[in-house]
Amino acid sequence: MKFPVHTSPYGHLPNSVSREMGLVLAALVPGVVAMVWYFGWGVVINIAIASVTAVVAEAAVLKLRGRPVARTLADLSALVTATLLAIALPPLLPWWLTVLGTLFAILFVKHLYGGLGYNPFNPAMAAYVLLLISFPVPMTRWLPPEMLTDVHLSFLQTLQAILTGHLPDALTWDAITSATPLDEMRTQLEFNKTISEIRQSPLWGDFGARGWEWVGNWFAIGGLFLLWRKVIGWQIPAGVLAGLLLTAGLFWMFDPETIPFPGFHLFSGGTILGAFFIATDPVTASTTPRGRLIYGFLIGMTVFIIRTWGGYPDAVAFAVLLMNMAAPTIDYYTRPRVFGQRENGDG
Repeated sequence: MKFPVHTSPYGHLPNSVSREMGLVLAALVPGVVAMVWYFGWGVVINIAIASVTAVVAEAAVLKLRGRPVARTLADLSALVTATLLAIALPPLLPWWLTVLGTLFAILFVKHLYGGLGYNPFNPAMAAYVLLLISFPVPMTRWLPPEMLTDVHLSFLQTLQAILTGHLPDALTWDAITSATPLDEMRTQLEFNKTISEIRQSPLWGDFGARGWEWVGNWFAIGGLFLLWRKVIGWQIPAGVLAGLLLTAGLFWMFDPETIPFPGFHLFSGGTILGAFFIATDPVTASTTPRGRLIYGFLIGMTVFIIRTWGGYPDAVAFAVLLMNMAAPTIDYYTRPRVFGQRENGDG
């Protein structure tokens, strides 16, 4: 038999980094479309700014390191990082903050450790946390979903607000922006209101917040697509959802008027996006079968703990970064036993 190459490997699997990242980008499309529908053109503009910045930054650092630029850019990992960061940002965030976050993700979190495959932390989430801690006011300035506002900015008006920081005449930031559902729930609970009283507001839907519920549903469809194409395994998403829902359900059973229903946590923030697209990052997550379940479960549990008692209601980024640090330890203690090896490690 004549082989196409002279040395092994003679067979080549269809999987590649470019293919996997391309499928991730495709799976993000339904959720991104839903975000644009409910929150406006700023989502698209943020993605464009972050993507251009990521590609330019990655090309520059690859050139400085003497690495092949075109081949590395073709793996699409920079675009995935840029997109995940961009959709986590408020739609009217000033352009320079998006650029700053993207540069931090690519240059410091990714390439400072050696590039793709060597970074211990999720680049998009590390950049998000940097921006949230450093610039809390613009980072919490979200638009309400389209059914809850009478103000609808055009593409040009949105672009003007992002590039210049100026809104159209007669509009103020307080008039067009609002707190996220998680922030609103936290604030109202601090005012000693009960869950029943808080949910009288038109902000809330069946489980979580209106608009945000459907965004979560469409990201879930993209996540199921990734499972179907075997881009990700089921253990981490299942672990994240189980860890959050079981922990939230346990506390909700004892105090349903001060602890939101578990479904609220699922459909009011970045839980679905985090479970399927962020926590499943193959570089920074656990790799063993049992380890992935434990890793995901601890992320879900940490999300509930931070949302309930911490200072940042949407805690997905913090939970993922904390578990990134724990991933090597989790893998160490959940390694499958080598075939033919005894439990005590003797052959």
